[in-house]
Amino acid sequence: MGKVTGFMEIDRQVAKYQPASDRIRHFREFTIPMSDAEVTKQAARCMDCGIPYCHGPTGCPVHNQIPDWNDLVYNNKWEEAIRNLHSTNNFPEFTGRVCPAPCEEACTLNLEDAPVAIKTVEQAIADKAYELGFIAPQPPTIHTGKKVAIIGSGPAGLAAAQQLGRAGHEVHVYERESKPGGLLRYGIPDFKMEKNFIDRRVEQIKGEGVTFHCGVNIGVDLPMEKLLADHDAVVYCGGSETPRPAGIPGVDLHGVYDAMPYLVQQNRRVGRENIDSVGWPSEPILAGAKHVVVVGGGDTASDCVGTAFRQGAVKVTQLDIRPMPPEKEDKLAVWPFWATKMRTSSSQAEGANREFQVATLEFVGEDGQLTGVRCCQVDERRKPIAGTEFIIKADLAFIAIGFSGPAKDCVLKDLGDKLQLNVDRRGSTNVVANEKDYKTSVDKLWAAGDVRRGQSLVVWAIREGRQVARAVDEALMGSSVLPR
Repeated sequence: MGKVTGFMEIDRQVAKYQPASDRIRHFREFTIPMSDAEVTKQAARCMDCGIPYCHGPTGCPVHNQIPDWNDLVYNNKWEEAIRNLHSTNNFPEFTGRVCPAPCEEACTLNLEDAPVAIKTVEQAIADKAYELGFIAPQPPTIHTGKKVAIIGSGPAGLAAAQQLGRAGHEVHVYERESKPGGLLRYGIPDFKMEKNFIDRRVEQIKGEGVTFHCGVNIGVDLPMEKLLADHDAVVYCGGSETPRPAGIPGVDLHGVYDAMPYLVQQNRRVGRENIDSVGWPSEPILAGAKHVVVVGGGDTASDCVGTAFRQGAVKVTQLDIRPMPPEKEDKLAVWPFWATKMRTSSSQAEGANREFQVATLEFVGEDGQLTGVRCCQVDERRKPIAGTEFIIKADLAFIAIGFSGPAKDCVLKDLGDKLQLNVDRRGSTNVVANEKDYKTSVDKLWAAGDVRRGQSLVVWAIREGRQVARAVDEALMGSSVLPR
């Protein structure tokens, strides 16, 4: 905890944003960092609440010891704070930027709608640690002689690689794209997290002995059989990237796209890379001077909204089939769990027109080109209400309704053709592996992250990456000192 009476004396404050009129003119981060003194005051608000629900399992998937590092920040012990934070979370500068902060929902002070600014403090600890030189490679002191391959370099793959490298194994990370990071780099827009944070973590992990092989599509460029034969263990962390089928007539019209190709393309532009990418359309997708409709109400849809505004869209409309949530939740009914309530992302606050309880019936067009989106209102069972149909003008539409599993044309296809890999057939193709040992049905193959659990949060991917690393270490060495 922080100061005993801090929660009564200090108001909740979080980092401010640049005005929307300024931030939509660039793709850089727009959060205005708080001073050390302000961060210390916010850490001081952490109260002696008896049972700190913030650090899990309801609050934090990686079980960050939040009261402990709040107290360390309050006492100006930044080096101890980052050491404590790293004991549970390999990449707090990632989660401090892109995590929706279920820990704050679970904070006792959220009963009064004024939770501790946990996410702000977490990001400040990581950024301060880099500034003061507290984050450096930690190469292993012993080498086991075991060789491990990691498929995918998203948060799960990076966490597993770092943990296994520190345990003394020879670790090789295989990434399909030209740079490490997975959808951290190519899916999350730079205005939410600039990619230099990924670059310096990758440099740290390389300094710990991990080797990265980019531009290698496992199952296509390198067969799974060879990868399994050449390594003592293989960890599949390929993520969830197959778009969920929308089943909406008119998806073949020019101007209708899945969300992820659009986001990947723009991230490659910002990173000064060629927009051509394996598995994504190479045709430029740009929203400048267009009316844009985004189908879906989640984070990916919100990222499309913010990207479209920065590209110069005339108007952006976001369609959500769910009813408009209440402004405030019933605390006694839902706390400390994540509540359904009205939330406005920074991208939506930039001027999006949000339509709730609306179904997308059809994409309409002329001569093969999208001209509008036909919609209608729905009842509480999501059934169309007669006589409520309307058309929204649209030159460009993005479908952002989630993902149904990992890519099917590389690892899964290669394993399915030659080896018996069990996948979940109930609406997805997630790889079957339990949360205890993360073993798949294929010998020497483990799976973790979204490829196993389905689309989820970055913080869950980090947790699974850490846990699969311990499971692999135990399998190879008989025991492990790595934390779960």
